[in-house]
Amino acid sequence: MTATHPADRPDLRRQLLAARRDLAATPAFQAAEHALRQALADLLAQLEPELLGVYWPLPGEFDVGTLPYPRALPFARRDPAEMVFRRWDGAAPSAQDECGIATATGAVAVPDVVLVPCVGFTREGFRLGYGGGYFDRWLASHPGVTTVGVAWSGAETHFPVEAHDRALTLILTERELIAPD
Repeated sequence: MTATHPADRPDLRRQLLAARRDLAATPAFQAAEHALRQALADLLAQLEPELLGVYWPLPGEFDVGTLPYPRALPFARRDPAEMVFRRWDGAAPSAQDECGIATATGAVAVPDVVLVPCVGFTREGFRLGYGGGYFDRWLASHPGVTTVGVAWSGAETHFPVEAHDRALTLILTERELIAPD
């Protein structure tokens, strides 16, 4: 992918989401999922989270599946735009947040490790999400949390960093673990 201007972020997001849909429709997708699942298990064994913040997968996103750690799911509010994590027992969620994404109904909690879905990412640790800024705001108010961007390797791109963007601790793809400087 090429570098973009801030106004081009919606276009870049659309291109990356289309590429992700294309990947998900190929036989290579299962192999990529398997590789990413193994890499994630290995990384989490090293990080040993006490409470793992996960996400409910949207189409084409990596599904973190069942993990042997206590987990929490995000709950996003539209007005004011904010996000919290709620403890999750692993059962199929029966609730949705204000953005229409499945979520848990447990107590609000702060995970020590958070898996962050990436539409796109840079080697410097920045992510392109869906454009709502929910994760960036949450990360800004929880600077001590270990954040792991979860992405497909084909989502690596370049874009100008904006004032609200927060760098992730690590980015994990099916091909590599990236530890930005």
